[in-house]
Parts: sequence; C-alpha cells; structure tokens
Amino acid sequence: MSNLLGDKHLLFIMAEEQKEMQVELAQEETKKVAPVATTSAEADENFDWEAYANDDVIPASEKEELVNRYAETLSSVVEKEVVEGTVISMNKREVVVNIGYKSDGIISLNEFRYDPELKVGDKVEVYVETQEDKKGQLTLSHKKARALRSWDRVNAALENDEIIKGYVKCRTKGGMIVDVFGIEAFLPGSQIDVKPIRDYDIYVGKTMEFKVVKINQEFKNVVVSHKALIEAELEQQKKDIISKLEKGQVLEGTVKNITSYGVFIDLGGVDGLIHITDLSWGRVNHPNEIVELDQKLNVVILDFDDEKKRIALGLKQLTPHPWDALSADLKVGDRVKGKVVVMADYGAFVEIAPGVEGLIHVSEMSWSQHLRSAQDFMKVGDEVEAVVLTLDRDERKMSLGIKQLKNDPWQNIEEKYAVGTKHKAIVRNFTNFGVFVEIEEGVDGLIHISDLSWTKKVKHPAEFTQIGAEIDVVVLEIDKDNRRLSLGHKQLEENPWDVFETIFTVDSIHEGTITEIFDKGAVIALPYGVEGFATPRHLVKEDGTQAKVDEKLPFKVIEFNKGAKRIILSHSRIFEDEQKAADNAKKKDEASATKKAVKKVKEKLEKTTLGDITELAALKDQMEAKEEEEKNN
Repeated sequence: MSNLLGDKHLLFIMAEEQKEMQVELAQEETKKVAPVATTSAEADENFDWEAYANDDVIPASEKEELVNRYAETLSSVVEKEVVEGTVISMNKREVVVNIGYKSDGIISLNEFRYDPELKVGDKVEVYVETQEDKKGQLTLSHKKARALRSWDRVNAALENDEIIKGYVKCRTKGGMIVDVFGIEAFLPGSQIDVKPIRDYDIYVGKTMEFKVVKINQEFKNVVVSHKALIEAELEQQKKDIISKLEKGQVLEGTVKNITSYGVFIDLGGVDGLIHITDLSWGRVNHPNEIVELDQKLNVVILDFDDEKKRIALGLKQLTPHPWDALSADLKVGDRVKGKVVVMADYGAFVEIAPGVEGLIHVSEMSWSQHLRSAQDFMKVGDEVEAVVLTLDRDERKMSLGIKQLKNDPWQNIEEKYAVGTKHKAIVRNFTNFGVFVEIEEGVDGLIHISDLSWTKKVKHPAEFTQIGAEIDVVVLEIDKDNRRLSLGHKQLEENPWDVFETIFTVDSIHEGTITEIFDKGAVIALPYGVEGFATPRHLVKEDGTQAKVDEKLPFKVIEFNKGAKRIILSHSRIFEDEQKAADNAKKKDEASATKKAVKKVKEKLEKTTLGDITELAALKDQMEAKEEEEKNN
C-alpha cells in the first residue's frame, strides 16, 4: 500500500512540475512582450496583482497561443484505441507507462508476466480505456491491447514461421496452457521437448519460446510447439555432424536408449543406431547384456544417409572376427563341443567358440525318418557334442550332426531284423493306408491296413490302435535303399480263413447279428469273430419287412471267397429255398400220378371201345392243358 501511495505522490509531484513549467513558460513569454525600457521597479509597480489573481495577466490572444503551444507537446488520445507507450517506471506490482498524454497510466505488473525481461524504456502497446477516471487518472490496459492484436499476430506468426514468446500458465490434460499475445494456446505434452517429459509442473510459470503449429479459426484454438524449435536446432546440428562423417570412422558416443532391436548412441547432437546383430560377434538375446544406459564407448560408422539423417553404427567391428581365430586344424569329421544358443523347428545353433556357430539340422539329430521337431532333442543352454559335417571358412558357415555319434542301424539291418522275425514297435503316425511304427531309433516300418487283422475289416488305423501305443509286429519285407520295413501284425497268428473255409460252406446256415446297415447292404457279425455281408434284397424277411440293426437272424452262405476274405450271406434265401423245395416236391408227386394214369390207359388199350377212345381223348386233352399251365407258371 505504501508503494502505491508513493507512486501516486510521485505522479502528483510530476503534475506540479508540469504546472510550474507552464508558469515559467508564461513568464518568459510575458518578458518577451514587455517594453525593453521598463525597469524592474516599474514593472513591479505597474504589475496588476489583482488581474494575476484572476488569471488575467496574459491577454486572451496570447493565452490562447500559449495553450495551443502546450497542447502541441501532448499526444492526441482517443478512448477505446490501442497506442504505443514507454515504460517510465515499474515496481513489484505496477508499471507506469507514458503515452505522451498530460498524465501517465498505471498498469498491473501481472499483465506483463509473460515478459519477465520488461524494463524501463521498453515500448509497449496499451489500450486506452478512459482518459480520466473519477480520480482524474488515465486508465490503460496492456492485456486488452494484446487481445485486440493477438489474432493478427498469431496468424502472422504461423504464416511467417515466426518464433514467439509465451507464458506457461498451468498444466492441463495432455499438455500445458500457454499465454500467447493474451490468447490461451494449447501446448501438447508431446510438443514440449524431444525427450519424454515426466514432470510437467517444472514448466509452469516459465516464459518460453514457441512456434505456432496450428490455428482453428472457427473455434479460436491455437496450438503451439516448443519441440519444433529444438528439432530445428538439432536438425542443423545433425547436418553439421553428418557432413563430417566418413565410413569406418571411429567416434565416442554415449548410450542414450536401449531397445530390443538395438542401442541408440548420442554422438554429440546426432543419434546413431547399433543394431543388435552389430553389438557382438556372438549371439545376443538382448542389448542390455552388452551395454547399459549412459555408458560411454567407441563405435565405428558402418553407413549413413544424408537425406534421412540415419547413421548405422557397429561395436563388434572394432574387434577381429572370431572365425579368423578358428583353429586351422579343424576339419570335417572332427568332434566339437558347444552350447545351444538358438532353437528353431528346423534345427539348433550351437556356439563352439565365441562368435562361431554351427547348425545341427533336425535331420542330423536322429537316424529316424519320421518328422520331428528339434525341440524334441535339445533346448537352449544344453551342452552338446557333435561331428563337423561341412565347414566353409570363406562363407563362415558350419553344419554339425549328433546322430553320427551313433552307428547307423541300417548297416546290419538284415541281421538284426531278418524277414519273419517278431519285434515290438511304437506307433508313431497314422495314414489312411496304414500305421507307421518305430522299432528302434532310426528303424521305421509300415503296417499296411490290410495286415492289421485277419477277421476285422479296418477302415482307419485309429479304429485298431493309437499313437504312442506298443504293438507286436512281424518283418515281412526289407527295403534297405529307402530305409523302410514292411511289417505285419495279423501274421502273428495263423490264418483263420483256412478253418472258416470248412465252416462257412456255401448253403450252410449260421446265426448272425446285423451290426451296420447302409445303402448297399448290411454287415453281419458271425460266430468266431468273422463278418459277412448281405445286400438289401437278401435282408427281406418272410413277412415282407426289412431286417434292422441289432436284429438276430439265421443267414445262409451264398458265397465264400478265401482270397478276398469275403462271405456273402442271405436271410431271404432260407425261406425262398424252402418254398422252392416244397414246389418241386409237389410237381414230382403230380408227375408220378400222371405216369400211373397213362400206364393204366395203355393197359386197357386192347379192350378199348369207341366210348373208351372218347374218354382217352378227353384224358389226353386234360393232360396237355395241365402241361401248358405248368409251362406258363
């Protein structure tokens, strides 16, 4: 309060000084007008003090001239307009601004908080609210002046890519609110700095430089960026640094960021990337195994792109390649030891020395021919021994094998698995035509679907066994070139069809149960575990109805094929044959009676009369008619 009173007292003194200056000026003008010969005593005697008291010392014409001359020293001030003023005084609360008017204006220092470098003598724009308030004071506003000019300035700043200053007022969701020319602009968090910002509050209350990046005229929204200034500066630094780079050049850098695919190195204003494959000659799972944040290290420039500002760096290139140090005595066929560093379905990479790896393909892990994954044999971290299969020092490639550490089981296959020998095997895989089994590692064989069972008709191997199950087999055939065995399971037992041939003879009748019916017929389960087949025509019962599933009926064998293991049955044929036999018996009886009648007639021929002849003719006609009827039937 004391400061405010002091400032007002200062203004009052300044106003009094102006009045004194006006009086002195009037006196000087009076002296110029007075006669030259008049003495000071005469002047005092002739001075009209009463007129001076009534302010009539100077003639009206001269007074008007003096007022006009004084008015010329003052600016013409119009209310509600923006004018330029000069800061003539300021303290912790207020700023005194002179706009050339008869009195100065006082503005709150808060309106200048966006410009902490404001000082006496600076030119500022102010808005004239009133020439004189109730206390006779000139009222000015810098905030309103800025607001009136703000949109023009903001648009000009965007159009001219101008750097402007703004005051960070507060933080908001996703960024900060910045006072720019009196307008509240939005500063997104991503546009504060090139680095991620963790604490936004450290920027509140600061005056910073910005660039206008976006304006929405409809909603009066302004977006500014401080990051754009930093990027422009960094871009220039990058150009300067990249212009001096050369491939193969070794520079010192600092680890700036570590990712799963590589390490970013700060080379003093420009970043370069060491890809994970260029960190070490050995296998690296993650870059943090090799480097750590803020670590200083030497790197070599592998490549760079002037346009995209990309720099590829290397660390392993500063040391000799491990293949160059590989023993010259190492050759194909040698045994080596190493550690599994990478696994894939097709094989495993084994590091036999730092930076020197060999591939064990899955086909070189086992003598077995059926498909398996490399993970079935080993895992990352395993210590393994292998045999060198190929070695290319120029291409720096090596292939290894572990199955070669064991003897090839097919070398003496005829001795160990001779035709006719019986063995146990493990079911490894199914196909529509059979079962693949493994007798031992590397020795595989196929059981054809027709060799699974003598009696049961197997449609798919899954009906008979399952993967992983143990099964007894007999070696039927050996194919050493293709490393395959033809195996059988049913051959473990004698062929029951030799016995079935004597039991299921044609026209023999057996009781059977219908197990399955489909369009072409039905499957009938017969005694001794054998199955037969009947067509729909042979499934008709004596009452005319069709036989159904699970129905137990007598069946007659109408066909037996030992080679094809096929038995054809018929239920209808049983009662059909009985009916036919009855009809045949009746016909025989009738034929016998007819013969007897003819014989009797012949015996009486000698005694035949005319009437007898007539009777004989009638009997003949009757017999012919009966024969004709039988033919028709």
